Amino acid sequence: YTDSGPSGPQDMSLRVPKEPQNKVTVVLGAQWGDEGKGKVVDLLAMDADIVCRCQGGNNAGHTVVVDSVEYDFHLLPSGVLNKKAVSFIGNGVVIHLPGLFEEAEKNLHKGKGLQGWEERLKISDRAHIVFNFHQAVDGIQEQQRQQQEGKNLGTTKKGIGPAYSSKAARNGLRVCDLVSDFKVFEEKFRMLAEHFLTMYPNLNVDVDSELQQLKGYAERLRPLVTDGVYFMHKALTGPSKKILVEGANAALLDIDFGTYPFVTSSNCTVGGVCTGLGVPPSYVGRVYGVVKAYTTRVGVGAFPTEQNNETGDLLQSRGREFGVTTGRRRRCGWLDLILVRYAHMVNGFSAIALTKLDILDALPEIKVGVAYKVDGQPLPSFPANMDVLTRVTVEYKTLPGWCCSTEAARSFEDLPPQAQSYIQFIEDFLQVPVKWVGVGKSRESMIKLF
Repeated sequence: YTDSGPSGPQDMSLRVPKEPQNKVTVVLGAQWGDEGKGKVVDLLAMDADIVCRCQGGNNAGHTVVVDSVEYDFHLLPSGVLNKKAVSFIGNGVVIHLPGLFEEAEKNLHKGKGLQGWEERLKISDRAHIVFNFHQAVDGIQEQQRQQQEGKNLGTTKKGIGPAYSSKAARNGLRVCDLVSDFKVFEEKFRMLAEHFLTMYPNLNVDVDSELQQLKGYAERLRPLVTDGVYFMHKALTGPSKKILVEGANAALLDIDFGTYPFVTSSNCTVGGVCTGLGVPPSYVGRVYGVVKAYTTRVGVGAFPTEQNNETGDLLQSRGREFGVTTGRRRRCGWLDLILVRYAHMVNGFSAIALTKLDILDALPEIKVGVAYKVDGQPLPSFPANMDVLTRVTVEYKTLPGWCCSTEAARSFEDLPPQAQSYIQFIEDFLQVPVKWVGVGKSRESMIKLF
């Protein structure tokens, strides 16, 4: 074996491991969603070059307030407000096209933030499409669960589960199908609709009308569609770029690691970044976990630290805890650090963004869940079985409240000593630093600690 091949000496530099040129920064929910990811993404997106969505669909809801205007995003990356950044919807996202264009129209009417959005949005050609009949099936399935077992999953009825089911059953249709030969697309669409009609005879599907609608969307969509793998590869290996990935949903809603079956249909933990964008693991940089200063959950499912009492009502009203996508009232309880530590095990958070600390301003004392027991025995880890989770008793650490407003704080030192201790307790328990603390609705209310 020599160093020279048929064409002369080999380039030995190929054998020297290369550090990735650009790494993606990831923002993920560390609880059951609604942690305030949009605010953290908005903060980081201000100087980002590319902002990506990697999974989920319009079952997600991010609220971003800019110049006193409140924008609601469901499919569009929150970074679309940055006019200098490219927004990218990756292959792991399922897209309801009427939902996408309606969302853009609604936000255009609210303020100037979204002007020219179509010029700065790219959509992966490998992303699957959510059809109207997927949404109708979602509603029927929830009805059936209610009738059969007396409990539904509490889905958003946006067709997300049925669309991911089509993807897994390999009869789904993708963006690349829609923007190529429409005749071929039409045949496949009719077959897919027929498949669902066979399964759900009561389904109301107007195939011709939806095809007509989709033909119109295909024209609007075509200029936005790109080969997502090639797009991300160029971004990662080209000139220096800041690339941000915003996760939808959250760790405890992950299809593999969440409180199954009360979960979403995608991987909303860090693995979803690689599969949902085509990003090699070595290109994943910092991973920020967003943690609300207390815990909320929408819909049904076990919730160990839930407070069905005055405390829960206070958190609910002070935090204005209503779902962005569904408008449903959120269940509220104390911060559950066993749950957040579990999310950290799966995601490996570099740092935490702690949001809505100001909601705790009115409480004389604050409890934090630090251990689970079942039948008097300590649980060493977060249980997979939901029947076990519904039976856990939580061991709490009680910390003193601060009983004064934190909303004017703009540095760690501005916070009352008790609020500082609360943050430090979280850091010590998780062994992860808190990088930002949110004390209000605006971008400026995110205090950066380091």
